[in-house]
Amino acid sequence: MEIRAGLSHALGAAQIALHRAQDAAEAAEARYRRVTAAAKARKRKLADARDGRTVEITAWHDGELAALVGVAAAAADRAAPGAAGEPWHRWEATPLDRPAELRVGRLILPEAPVPARAGDDDSGDRAAGAWASRPGEAAPEPRLDDTPPEVPALVALLDHGHIVVEGDDHRSADAVVAGLLLRALGTSVPGAVQIVGYDPENLGGGLAGFAPLAPAGVLAFVGPGGLDKLLDDLVGHVRRINETVLAGEYSSLRELHLATRRRPEPWRVAVLLGGPELSRHERSQLDRLLRTGAACGVHLVIRGLPVPTGPGIEFVLAAPGADARIQSAGALPVQLDPAPGPSVVTATCRRIAEAVAAGPAPVALDSLLPEAGSEWRESSATGVTAPLGDSPQGPRVMVTLSDYPPHALIAGPSGTGKTNFIYAWMGALAARYSPDELAFYLLDFKEGVSFARFAPGRRDPSWLPHVRLVGVNVNTDREFGLALLRFLGGELRRRADAAKQHEVTNLAELRAEDPDGSWPRIVAVVDEFQVLLSGRDAVSGEAVDLLEDLARRGRSQGIHLILASQDVSGIEALWGRPALVAQFSLRIALPRARRVLAETNAAADSLPRYHAVVNADSGAVEANRVVRVPAAGDREQWSSLQHRLWRRRPDGQGPPRLFDGDVIPKLADSPDFREMQATESPAAPIALLGETIDVESRSARTVLRRAPGRNLAVIGTRMDEACAILATAGRSLAAQFGPDGARFSVVCLDPDARAAAEALHARIPGSGWYDAEGLNWLLEDAATEATASWPADRPHFILIYAADALPGGKAAGDQLRTILQQGPERRLHVLGWWRGAALLRESLGGPASRTDSIGAWVALDVHGSELSPYYPGQGAPNWYPRPWRALHFDRSVHRGAEVIIPYGNA
Repeated sequence: MEIRAGLSHALGAAQIALHRAQDAAEAAEARYRRVTAAAKARKRKLADARDGRTVEITAWHDGELAALVGVAAAAADRAAPGAAGEPWHRWEATPLDRPAELRVGRLILPEAPVPARAGDDDSGDRAAGAWASRPGEAAPEPRLDDTPPEVPALVALLDHGHIVVEGDDHRSADAVVAGLLLRALGTSVPGAVQIVGYDPENLGGGLAGFAPLAPAGVLAFVGPGGLDKLLDDLVGHVRRINETVLAGEYSSLRELHLATRRRPEPWRVAVLLGGPELSRHERSQLDRLLRTGAACGVHLVIRGLPVPTGPGIEFVLAAPGADARIQSAGALPVQLDPAPGPSVVTATCRRIAEAVAAGPAPVALDSLLPEAGSEWRESSATGVTAPLGDSPQGPRVMVTLSDYPPHALIAGPSGTGKTNFIYAWMGALAARYSPDELAFYLLDFKEGVSFARFAPGRRDPSWLPHVRLVGVNVNTDREFGLALLRFLGGELRRRADAAKQHEVTNLAELRAEDPDGSWPRIVAVVDEFQVLLSGRDAVSGEAVDLLEDLARRGRSQGIHLILASQDVSGIEALWGRPALVAQFSLRIALPRARRVLAETNAAADSLPRYHAVVNADSGAVEANRVVRVPAAGDREQWSSLQHRLWRRRPDGQGPPRLFDGDVIPKLADSPDFREMQATESPAAPIALLGETIDVESRSARTVLRRAPGRNLAVIGTRMDEACAILATAGRSLAAQFGPDGARFSVVCLDPDARAAAEALHARIPGSGWYDAEGLNWLLEDAATEATASWPADRPHFILIYAADALPGGKAAGDQLRTILQQGPERRLHVLGWWRGAALLRESLGGPASRTDSIGAWVALDVHGSELSPYYPGQGAPNWYPRPWRALHFDRSVHRGAEVIIPYGNA
């Protein structure tokens, strides 16, 4: 029992142990299965991560390669924009502001991720502008239509070096040479590239497509055996550039252009297409050009001649397919471009030849000006100097007005740029000298407003601060030119008197002795001055006398004359006085100008547009200097300069006096009228009549003091002008009196003038109105006043419209004569309009009567011969009627009559 009990107990324990072992085995098997499954899952996850990262890296790599190709293409586009890098099927000339690298083909990039499609010639138009992503980031998914941009193969020629084309593929070599020349021409201003060809084997046939350039001087050919002379000429040109253009100041024309924005010399490209073995001298000259030519704008394109490697020399291996190479691209293969189409070459060359034949485009006005902020730093004590433009050799042409040369004579037919030349000269001077140093007086006799831009206008309120006077549209007002000469003569006397007082002889010494005085240099510009000197009358005679005096004595006092004309050959009054012409030693001839230079000097006959001959030795041939004049006539360019100077004008400086012969002045704008103030009883009332043709803006006037003859007669049939003069006189007189300070009577005897007379009556408060019906009472009363023993207590002004139509017969006429003869001494004055000089004479008593009761008169459409009875002496005034002009004479102040412009009806 015990054994059984022990066995039973052992069996139970064994079963329990077995069950436990079985459970542990099952748990271990479950754990094993779990570990095995986790290991497999981990392995799969790592594989997936590896594959995903591999895809990302591959995509990033491909994107970066594409981006780098795009960056290379974009850089090439910047280096060769427009005509420098465009494919031939869409090529056209596009002149650039700087020389660019030139395309000869395209680089073959074997590592580009997406191959170019066959036949897609313009696949290089799109270029990635930056890197696609940063390393480690996935590149953007490429589009289905993405293609790698084309990277042009570029070589540098202009302003850089020379190009040597090697290889046995003559067709590819010819294509490279033709493409280089066409791209160099198309990226430059017409005429800026000049080509000389040496082609002894084909006798110029290799450059036949460029033949249209030859008549314009852009292309020249050198025959067999001419290489020696060609190389010598190019070496001499390089020596001249170094000596006269660069002159040690700049190392190359490229540096000069960057510093001054000027390119005084064209590029010269010599195309050397083979030939016999070079002589020792030819090899020496060629080596000199290879070393020094590029700095002086001389470049060589060589094929068929042995050239050693060296700095600035680009070698192009011409071969078909992918066997071509360019030295600057290293081992990268190049696909050369085909030759440009014959039609493209011919059409481009023809356009360039036409542009060159028409003349070069002008340079900008800014090329003559100092840097912004450095204006007005020059002193005019000894003269004024300014550049007028560049010479063909490069240096600027400086022109001076001083004691010598003192005055300038400019000539050029219509359309040759005379006005533009004057603008450029004025702009260069105005930018260097302040208004305290330089003053301009401008007069234009032709029908136009060339100088109006220097005065304030409706569109632009600015003005050139240096300008004191502007006269435009004065072709019929020669008196204004005479007034300018009189003014300059008065200024000359003022300066001469000051020089005597300080015991000096010229302006520089006067300014040193009187530093506080105002002594600017005066430059008077008279365009089409021959109008002033035309004719044989008193105006031209006095003008020539004044010109001669100013030309002779003005130099020492800082007064300079610039006379301009389309053709000076017909000016008898000027050329008849050699002493006067000799004073104008500075001669400026525009294209095809006549007789302004010496008789044997024909330099102006062959001038292109925007060029001039400047000669400071009275036109002698050896003193010629050719200048390329900038474009100064463009209003926007000029306005930029004028506004900049206007903002710097001195405090208190007002605008210049503007005289426009086509503008009718207004009384309200008259400074004399604006200054009038009402007083109780002015002793000498002033009647304004119109604007004088004078440098100063002043009004013609007649003083109606208590004296015999202080009456005014307006003579002529032009009713509008006569009414305007009477209205001006009445309004100006009324402005000087307070209420009831004077008596005004307006008489109208012409129905056509009634509206004007009523307008004046309405503008003068308290004035009386009379027509033919009520005139008898006025005449009787006025005659009584005129014969009274004592003067009236207040002035009485009778304004009569059409006084020759006076009704009432002999009695009324006697009363009017009594008023005219005796009234002024008793403060009774008549201002009347007579419609003819003979009618006025009848009102005064007939042909035998005295005319001194009319102390002042204004003549309209009355010839000078009809005015002799009212003019002192035996002669008659030199007067021929002109629209809206009148002749004024006041015997109390005038020695001769003056031309005036009536103020317009308000």
